[in-house]
Amino acid sequence: MIVLGVDPGTIRTGWGVVRRAGPRLVGVAAGVIHARADSELPERLRVIHDGLRAVIAEHAPSCMAVEDVFSKHARSALVLGHARGVVLLCAALCELELSAYPPAVVKRSVAGRGAAPKEQLGRVVCAMLGFRTMPAVDATDALAVAITHANALLSRRQPH
Repeated sequence: MIVLGVDPGTIRTGWGVVRRAGPRLVGVAAGVIHARADSELPERLRVIHDGLRAVIAEHAPSCMAVEDVFSKHARSALVLGHARGVVLLCAALCELELSAYPPAVVKRSVAGRGAAPKEQLGRVVCAMLGFRTMPAVDATDALAVAITHANALLSRRQPH
């Protein structure tokens, strides 16, 4: 099983790929799709789409997981929703099963608490997946989403 996790953003969209190897997860790759901050929103969304489609073509994930949009400000949530919409579209166009997780659930499932700072989350992700150097923050967030989904899939398959 190969899971692609995505942390959507209109300037930086993080992505991370994990693979299940028996009982453990292995980090395959991670990165950030960078859109120019001075570009118009439609152009930034195209960059996200093209970048994500390239990641999917290269890594051939069996499913995708995305972090839900969370913002205390309505305008920020609306703009982030556009980037998340591009992620949803990419999953549909590539016929990938898609799941979504709130940020607090991702942090709790990976770092043990929903309010874990990003640095702590990044360290835990790197330790879990065997990364020697820590990827960019947006990429480690995406890897955490992928870990959350991979573990959720495993727990669904195990008899209770």
